[in-house]
Amino acid sequence: MSNGINVNLSEDEALVLFEFFARFDETNLFRMRNNAEFVAFMRISGQLEKALVAPFEPAYQERIEEARARLTEGHYELAPGVEPDASNEKRA
Repeated sequence: MSNGINVNLSEDEALVLFEFFARFDETNLFRMRNNAEFVAFMRISGQLEKALVAPFEPAYQERIEEARARLTEGHYELAPGVEPDASNEKRA
């Protein structure tokens, strides 16, 4: 096995990624090219799940929306591959 690496994330980044991983786990919508990608994806998801307390708080949905807003501040156009929905509408 290879040596590990550390990745530092802000709480906002961790919450948004956790929600993204959870959505993938529920829908299985995007395609992976091999099992290794799936294993790596799910291991990161598991680490976020262990590290975060916010998903178990009553105001979790509000926290996610606030985190998304902070992360996308100043980025008003949709990024490549992003499909419009209620959670990533343009903010004035």
